[in-house]
Amino acid sequence: MALEMRDRCERCEAEALTPDGPARICTYECTFCVPCADAMADVCPNCGGELVARPRRRTAA
Repeated sequence: MALEMRDRCERCEAEALTPDGPARICTYECTFCVPCADAMADVCPNCGGELVARPRRRTAA
């Protein structure tokens, strides 16, 4: 099963999360932009888990 690369922040609804850009996720794949994750002290508001850097995927050139 592949990681779901969500394209929007669950907190501010920003749609700027690209597969090759920075984002933060928890073990349940809740996804947040970096500014929102920083504002929440890297704690997921949904499950209480740690938010960590999401792996990046290369995009086609």
